[in-house]
Amino acid sequence: MRYKLFLISVSILLFSCGNSSEEKYQEPLGNASMVFGENDPSFPTLSSPVKEQAVKWGILEDLLLEAKNLNGSNFQELRNRSERIQQYSDSLIKSVPEALNTQPINSRLLVLKTRAHLLYQTSHQGVLDSVNLQNAVTEMNSAVYHLIIHLNEKFQKEKIDSQRKGNEEMELIKQQRFKDSVMNLELQDKNRKKQ
Repeated sequence: MRYKLFLISVSILLFSCGNSSEEKYQEPLGNASMVFGENDPSFPTLSSPVKEQAVKWGILEDLLLEAKNLNGSNFQELRNRSERIQQYSDSLIKSVPEALNTQPINSRLLVLKTRAHLLYQTSHQGVLDSVNLQNAVTEMNSAVYHLIIHLNEKFQKEKIDSQRKGNEEMELIKQQRFKDSVMNLELQDKNRKKQ
């Protein structure tokens, strides 16, 4: 009787250990028909000065393309894209062109990098959590959206500053001309009085 009880206990133990190890290393397959993100993400367009800088900063174009294609991806595509986005965000923050190296843009790049890492972690968890994954994609979209907004605003602000500086210079020139004309009139008036 003891022998049978021992044999049953050992077989139960082996059976339970075998099942737990299989479950532990099981790769989540995900539903191929499950799609994440938005069907048509509404990212703002890059202004022409930003596009010129993006050509010099090639990694930005790659990241924006991956972020756009991330939307509407199934689970496996999302995992692959999250890896590339994470790599691009790391490279992006290390290679900021001098013309774009401002505090607001650096802050947006840091947020983007954080969101990319969170998306990567969420997509590579052992268990597929579609709600967390959808939230991670939504937050990534938001980070990309705000980066584009700040890039466009930087050049828009520079354009406004340049116009304001030009207007100030024109105003100074007008004031100087007015002073010069007043001085000329006074000199003419003095010359008439002397004659």
